[in-house]
Amino acid sequence: MDRIVVLDFGSQYSHLICRRIREFSVYAELVPYDISLEELKKINPKGIVFSGGPSSVYNKDSPKPVDGIFEIGLPVLGICYGHQLIVNTFGGKVKSANKEYGSSLLNIDNNTDLLSNLGKSTKAWMSHGDAAEVLPKGFEVIGHTERSFAAAIANRQKMIYGIQFHPEVVHTENGIQVLKNFVLDICKAKQDWTLENFIETTVADISKIDGNVLCGISGGIDSTVAALLIQKAIGNRLKCVFVDNGLLRLDEEKEVENMFENNFGMNFTVINAKERFLTRLKKITDPEEKRKIIGEEFVKIFTEFAEKNGPFKWLAQGTLYPDVIESGVSKGPAAVIKTHHNVGGLPSWLNLQVLEPLRYLYKDEVRKVGKILGVPDHLLNRHPFPGPGLAVRVMGEVTPEKLQICKHASKIVEDELLSSGWYNKVWQAYAAVGDDRAVGVVGDERKYSHVVLVRVVDSIDAMTADWTRLPSEVLERISNRITNEVDGVAWVSYVISSKPPATIEPQ
Repeated sequence: MDRIVVLDFGSQYSHLICRRIREFSVYAELVPYDISLEELKKINPKGIVFSGGPSSVYNKDSPKPVDGIFEIGLPVLGICYGHQLIVNTFGGKVKSANKEYGSSLLNIDNNTDLLSNLGKSTKAWMSHGDAAEVLPKGFEVIGHTERSFAAAIANRQKMIYGIQFHPEVVHTENGIQVLKNFVLDICKAKQDWTLENFIETTVADISKIDGNVLCGISGGIDSTVAALLIQKAIGNRLKCVFVDNGLLRLDEEKEVENMFENNFGMNFTVINAKERFLTRLKKITDPEEKRKIIGEEFVKIFTEFAEKNGPFKWLAQGTLYPDVIESGVSKGPAAVIKTHHNVGGLPSWLNLQVLEPLRYLYKDEVRKVGKILGVPDHLLNRHPFPGPGLAVRVMGEVTPEKLQICKHASKIVEDELLSSGWYNKVWQAYAAVGDDRAVGVVGDERKYSHVVLVRVVDSIDAMTADWTRLPSEVLERISNRITNEVDGVAWVSYVISSKPPATIEPQ
C-alpha cells in the first residue's frame, strides 16, 4: 500500500499528523528525524512530512534530517519547525520572532495546489517563536498571516512546501484539506489503507508466530480487541488471564467475568491479586513509582502463571499509540510525559516476548476494529480506563478509604451522565481523590473530609482534550449525590484544565 512518512522532530503532536492522514485511508508512519536514506527507500513512501518540534534551526544541536533527503525526488511538506528547517536548508533566513500562539487568519495568496479548496482565507493554529525572515531562492509565498509574511511557501519545481501553522490540530478549520491536498494531489498516494486491511494483515502476521500466547485482559476495549485479533490468528494457542488488582471500577471484576464467559468463548482465567497489589502500593505516593510497581506486579503474576500453566512464549497487551508516545519510547526526541504501566513500566527481567497488535493504532481506530470483530456496543462505547486503574486517580498513597471514595464517586458520575444523555457525548468521565480535605456540614455537625475532583473531557484520540461544558443542573446532581452518598467527602470540585497543559488522568 502507499505510505507517507512523518519525520519526528520532537513535537508532542507528531503522531497527530499520522492520524489525520489515516482518516482519509492513506497509511502514515512516524519515523526518526534522522532516518537513513537506505531505510527510507525500504519503506518506499510517496511523500515526506517534517513535523514540528521545540528546537530552533539556528541552534548548534538542533535536529536535522540526513543529507540528501531533498534530492531523492519525493514531495516534502514541512510543518512549523519543519517549515523553518526547509527555509534554513535552502539558504533563507529564520529569525526569533514575537511568539504567535493560537488561532490566526491565514490569507491565501495562491490556491493552485497545497492550499486549494480553502477559499480566500481560513483559520489556522499557530504555535511558534521563530519565523522565516528571508525566503530561499526558488520559493514563493502562497499564504500569509498578520504576523507571518511567509506562513505557507512552495517550490513547485522541487515539490517542497512549508507551512508555519499546524494542519494536524482540530483548531485549524481546514487542516485535513491541506493534508489531503499534499497527500492525494501532490504525492499522488492511493487511498488503499483500511481497518479491514489492518485486520487481515495483522492476523496474517500473528499467525506466523510460534509458541503459545498469554494475554492480560482488563475488560477494556484495548485488551479485548487485542485478544480477539490474536484468537482469530492462532485459536487455542491463546490463553487469557484477568488479574483483579483491586484497582478496578465498582463491581467491574464481575462484569468482566460475565462478558468473557458469555460473549467470546475464550480460554479465560481469573486471578484475585487485590491484597498483593495494595500491599505493594502501601506508603507509595510518587505517581511514576506507582505506575512502575503496578506494571512490574502484573508481569510477575503473568510470569508465575506462565511457569505453572505454560509453556508460553509471548505476553500480549493492548498497548496503543498514545501509550507509546507518552512513555517516551516512540521513534523521536519527544519528552516523556508519564510512564504507562504496560510500556515504560515493564521490567528488564521479563522473560516473555511482548506482542502488541494495536501498538500503532489510536483509540478511535481500535473501536472501529472492535466493531468489525463483533464487540458489543456497550463495550465499544465504554469510556477509556487507565491500565494502572484507580491508582492513578487516587492521588498520594492508595488507601482503602480513598479507593472506596473513588469507586463510588466515579459510579455516580457515570450514572448521572447516562441518565442525562451525556455519557456517549464525552470522551472520558471519572472522579479522583487525593489527600486534600475541606470543612463541610452534615446536619448540624462539622466534618473535615476529602475533596473529590470530577473530570469530564472531550477528545478524539486522547492526544489532546478539552474539558466538557456540562449543564449546571448535571453538575449539581453529581455534586449533591457524591456529598450525600459517599462517606468521607465534604467538597466536590470540577476540573477545567485542558490537555495540554494538563493530562487527562491526574497521575
